[in-house]
Amino acid sequence: MDVRKYNREKWDLQVEYGNPWTIPASPEVISAARKGEWSLLLTEQKAVPREWFPKDLHGVDILCLASGGGQQGPVLAAAGANVTVFDNSPRQLEQDKMVARREGLTLITVEGDMRDLSMFGDRSFDLVFNPVSNVFCPEVMPVWREAFRVLRPGGVLLAGFDNPCMYIFDFQLAEKGVFEVKYKLPFDATKLSAEERQQEFGNDSPLEFSHSLEEQIGGQLQVGFVLTGLYEDQQNTPLGKYMPGYLATQAVKPAD
Repeated sequence: MDVRKYNREKWDLQVEYGNPWTIPASPEVISAARKGEWSLLLTEQKAVPREWFPKDLHGVDILCLASGGGQQGPVLAAAGANVTVFDNSPRQLEQDKMVARREGLTLITVEGDMRDLSMFGDRSFDLVFNPVSNVFCPEVMPVWREAFRVLRPGGVLLAGFDNPCMYIFDFQLAEKGVFEVKYKLPFDATKLSAEERQQEFGNDSPLEFSHSLEEQIGGQLQVGFVLTGLYEDQQNTPLGKYMPGYLATQAVKPAD
């Protein structure tokens, strides 16, 4: 299965359906960001600590990695950063372009696979902003390696990702508050039968993959990052009442 193609088509559909992560920032949000009043999400509910960002974003080169949808990129651009938004979904990138046109913002959009940032040179960015997205990618280590490569020494990776423990449960039952262990970790949607994929994801949702904490956190350390911050966040689901569904990390590429 060509997962990238499949998930690109499904995220394009999610724009049509008004998925919350495809709804562009409002004029009011952009206006506030121009005044320095802004916050962003790496996960679902808890805002990223402002101290995880540079105090002044003016002139800071930021890669919004797998971060299309017209939300994070335009806000960072309005706050003064030089922003490149990279995403697998053309429709998601159109949302960023629309906000840029509407608000007179300058930002670059690039379509591609988050595992391959070869269109960017080494040490191209000061900050990589990567909200929960590698859940839609079969491999996570290439993502960390590429993020490390394109960051300048002293640059920062801000990443959000799913708690892999969520994927042991029957998805449909969990939505009803019934937590029945069903899947062995790591979860890989391509290993399901066509019938199982239909049951768990339907016809219109992208396929998902769990990645171990060894890959998510240990992987960042393995490629050379130094972990400098971490927090957990809840999902707005029945399971979220009992365990955190997300983690977010701040990691720094050491100076030469």
